[in-house]
Amino acid sequence: MGTWMGLDTPHGNVRAWREAPATAPRGGIVVLQEIFGVNAHIRAVTGRFAAAGFVAIAPSLCDPVEPAVELAYDDGGVARGRELVAALGFERAIDIVAAAADPIREDGLRVGAVGFCWGGSLAFLSNTRLGLPAVSYYGARSIPFIDEPARAPMLFHFGELDPTIPPGDIERHRTSQPDAQVHVYPAKHGFNRDISSHVHEPASAALAWQRTQAFFAEHLA
Repeated sequence: MGTWMGLDTPHGNVRAWREAPATAPRGGIVVLQEIFGVNAHIRAVTGRFAAAGFVAIAPSLCDPVEPAVELAYDDGGVARGRELVAALGFERAIDIVAAAADPIREDGLRVGAVGFCWGGSLAFLSNTRLGLPAVSYYGARSIPFIDEPARAPMLFHFGELDPTIPPGDIERHRTSQPDAQVHVYPAKHGFNRDISSHVHEPASAALAWQRTQAFFAEHLA
């Protein structure tokens, strides 16, 4: 069962959803939201990582702009989510990721990051700027930063039917990050989001999840 906790960040107190495994943890993971907030879907993903043996913390990244955001997956939610993450900016978001990693390290665990959509690009920056092993799911905003050198192992998941990340952008990830794993699936943007039937692609999501677990089991051991 997860619980809300507070994180002391350079931008004030930020709440975060924390879940822990029933047995000794294999490491810790900072779970980075889509633009819609730490909603039921992101909390469920956090719980899946805990069930897989990791302490998992999902910070509510937009709290410095608007606390406790949970938006619907509709046009209004998309518009508001884009406004919030633009107002927050990547620099403040990275500070919050660092604050979320601190309590995991204090428990003597290695830390990684995983993110989805906007959070996928933030996961990439968590690697290049914080040195965290990271997994990015369909991060569509990474191209402006793609030449930043990786400081830890990196894994990218993309959907070949995702109009926000064209094939040329995927190829930029391969060429600019030659040591990273890059996987492309017959799926749309958001294919891991199992509460959205119009984008969820179960086979692709299951394979990406398998690869993600294996990645963290290797690099957080």
